[in-house]
Amino acid sequence: MRKINYGGWPNCIELSNGQIDLVATTDVGPRIIRLGFAHGKNIFKEFPDQIGKTGGDKWTNYGGHRFWHAPEVMPDTYVPDNSPIEHKWDGQTLRLIQPVEASTGLQKEIEVTLDAKTNSARLVHRLTNRNKFSVEAAAWALSVMQGPGRAIFPQEPPVNQLLPVRSLALWGYTNMRDERWLWGTKYIQARCDPGATASQKIGMMNRPGWAAYVRGDELFLKRFGFDAKAVYPDFGCNNECYTRGDMLEVESLGPLSKLSSGAAVEHVEQWFLFNAKIPEDENGIDKELLPLLKQTAGL
Repeated sequence: MRKINYGGWPNCIELSNGQIDLVATTDVGPRIIRLGFAHGKNIFKEFPDQIGKTGGDKWTNYGGHRFWHAPEVMPDTYVPDNSPIEHKWDGQTLRLIQPVEASTGLQKEIEVTLDAKTNSARLVHRLTNRNKFSVEAAAWALSVMQGPGRAIFPQEPPVNQLLPVRSLALWGYTNMRDERWLWGTKYIQARCDPGATASQKIGMMNRPGWAAYVRGDELFLKRFGFDAKAVYPDFGCNNECYTRGDMLEVESLGPLSKLSSGAAVEHVEQWFLFNAKIPEDENGIDKELLPLLKQTAGL
């Protein structure tokens, strides 16, 4: 762990194991603004006109990985994270602690643990209710990926031909005929096309609990949980994808929870970064991606 200047933010924290590194901001946030191979490109999106800026009363994207709470409503979801945050380091885990949001009474915290030997990291997203009354909310983790690239989501295997196996949520602007969507038998894929400026979004119930993003010969894989007894936002979605232009968001959500005063809920993601070329055809995905999924299962 070391303190660095990144993009004009002088108080960033870099975690590195010699193979991969990630950078967290503390001048704003909590944000993980960078993830990549050591001395390599950032697989996360950065907005050049926003990097390094602080302050202001409007929400700023910045890029990278962020932490929201669902369901998405204005203005509560878009509380600005433009101010300094607290951070703590115990020699293994970095804690990024945001001040309590004045307008919602909620407090966000991300714990980041970078594995010492493998290209992986564990992130715990903790949402705490600091109000004197109960609040219903869900933790929402969003990774903003740099385009061009392609997201991959698993289709559910058929269990019973008479019953549905998943739910799929569509937004008012979702165009299922948009060429960025690839509706396959085993996978749903979403291309991130810098030339396509119309917004597209879908959400899904993802029981396998993984999603991937391919950019060139790099693969970002995230794993997250699914609770069959829980109620999730957006018609039962624990996984969502949004894209516009040269950015694509790979999002995971925790269950909707009734948080009493002082109570907290946690949502965990496990990240993996690989050098791997994943083709677009489903047989090629099976050949190249399934071994990596098996390798990371249970980690």
